[in-house]
Amino acid sequence: MDLTGKLLIAMPGMGDARFEHSVVAVCAHSPEGAMGLIVNKPLPKPGFGDLLGQLGIAVTVSDRPETTAILFGGPVETGRGFVLHSPEWRGRGTPMRVSPALAMTATRDILEDMAAGCGPDRALLALGYAGWGPGQLEAEILENGWLIAEGDAELALDPDFATKWTRALGTMGIDPRSLSAAAGRA
Repeated sequence: MDLTGKLLIAMPGMGDARFEHSVVAVCAHSPEGAMGLIVNKPLPKPGFGDLLGQLGIAVTVSDRPETTAILFGGPVETGRGFVLHSPEWRGRGTPMRVSPALAMTATRDILEDMAAGCGPDRALLALGYAGWGPGQLEAEILENGWLIAEGDAELALDPDFATKWTRALGTMGIDPRSLSAAAGRA
């Protein structure tokens, strides 16, 4: 089972508060583990413009720093930034292809291009990531911690963070009021 490009939707019984009501875009999944970015938990600070200033990147367009949210991408390496974005952008490095409609870049050049107004058409910046060791994600899925939805770039990159978890469930035809925090086995 390869979950790369899929969305993970946290179940109500998720035991880890950091992932409560999370939607995670799975960026890589293999027998060695998995890596993803939480796409619905904006951080109150820093702002994108502030972050660019801290990195010494000059802002040459006025709207981008105000419209780019910085998200809590997950509890691993929270000082490291990752940009989940539409795939048309090509930087000096090679973006990691997540799906036909999503890519991820973790290099400074994407931030420089975003500050200059020539970055990807759509992007989310996340600090940190969600990581799982070999078999860990699969075990959490079997323990009713996550639902797996088809990858939806429009949903993943949508800036309406407050309703993203509910809308992600809706793509599966699930009303969140029908979910139980208790897991069972038949």
